[in-house]
Amino acid sequence: MIGAGSLGSAIGGTLALGGHRVTLVTRNRAHVDAVRRHGLALDDGTNARHVELAAAVGYEGLEPADLAIVLVKSFDTAGAIEAATPVIADDTVVLTLQNGVGCEEIIADVVGADRVVAGRTFVGGRILEPGRVEFGVAGRMTTIGELDGSVTDRIERLAEAFRAAGMATTVSSDIRSMMWEKLFVNVATGAWSALTRLPYGELSIDPDVEPMAISTVAEAMAVASALGIDVVTTDPAEPWRRAWHGLPYGFQASMLQSVLKGSRTEVDVMHGAVCRGGREAGVPTPINDTLWAAVRGLERHLALVDPD
Repeated sequence: MIGAGSLGSAIGGTLALGGHRVTLVTRNRAHVDAVRRHGLALDDGTNARHVELAAAVGYEGLEPADLAIVLVKSFDTAGAIEAATPVIADDTVVLTLQNGVGCEEIIADVVGADRVVAGRTFVGGRILEPGRVEFGVAGRMTTIGELDGSVTDRIERLAEAFRAAGMATTVSSDIRSMMWEKLFVNVATGAWSALTRLPYGELSIDPDVEPMAISTVAEAMAVASALGIDVVTTDPAEPWRRAWHGLPYGFQASMLQSVLKGSRTEVDVMHGAVCRGGREAGVPTPINDTLWAAVRGLERHLALVDPD
């Protein structure tokens, strides 16, 4: 797991529970130390499970992997993949489940497009404390696919491995459109959560946020249509509901988690991707433009408060 933060730990832990030999790689040394000492605790809000697995802050001494799952923040993609090359062999499959669109191309530039497969996941994860992760897997779909749309043996084997571990997983022959489908969910709650500081449970029942969040998705759908992206979802309220369905009431969107840690968000590959696409296609995106600017301003404020 390249970038085993909240989501990487949730997915890595789930795969380990399914019998796979997993190594979490993250710069969070406290998390690594806790996992090494006590294993990883996975809490879905109802039950807590415990699994033993490996954890490291780097790649020294690690064997080449059959599968490398990339879950670093989008802005760290190039550096993370270059650092991970010691575990990427000729037959290693590199799967990106990152937010936004475009990370698959950055990875392909480093390791070659033939090694790369892409996906979207609605699995949720949040580190509660080092070694302990709150996660949501049940009913949270993961979709993966080859970049060229072919349905290969390796993508089928990968999907079956995920399903066997308890992750609902499908294979798509148009994974790029599926990534836009995930982007709709990202923009439904991303900036709204970061700016209001509301977890999913509170966000989902706020009568003022809901109509504006749905309008945010509608803008993204208009951009996708203008760009010729063949998406399935046509009701902008559906990604809004999908964003928080099946997750614990207090679960926090990834953008909110970043803000609360005082770190950079992925607003550029979420709302920013919609805005750039809108400019390319000649589609106005005033809500996403505003949210993008507001979160970037918030990031600047956080940097001034804590320049380190």
